[in-house]
Amino acid sequence: MAGSSEKAPDSGRGVVLMDNWPGYDLDLFTYPQHYYGDLECVLIPHGIIVDRIERLAKDIMKDIGYHDILVLCVLKGGYKFCADLVEHLKNISRNSDRFVSMKVDFIRLKSYKSTIETEEDVQILFPWGQNK
Repeated sequence: MAGSSEKAPDSGRGVVLMDNWPGYDLDLFTYPQHYYGDLECVLIPHGIIVDRIERLAKDIMKDIGYHDILVLCVLKGGYKFCADLVEHLKNISRNSDRFVSMKVDFIRLKSYKSTIETEEDVQILFPWGQNK
């Protein structure tokens, strides 16, 4: 993505897409025909997302060492990301010299009061009944 991004100013680990980034031309990709006419460009190709998730898994393993991991997946929108991240974490654990135990649990976030979305009152809904 030459010229399209720069390092995140605070972490050195992230990628920032500038507001004026025009995206990748659609001719570089294959995509379902029912999207023809609806898309203007591709901002982040699938391969880059997969690579960043793998890098995140490596960073997590490096930062936590060999401690057990509890992954909290935010339903429903976070499921695919969480599944990909967990798969990369498992691969790293399998290929290391020590086993890292991992448990995955799910939470839901609720930010609506009646039909109005609110950022101030976000509720965490745990599947095991300890809602906050």
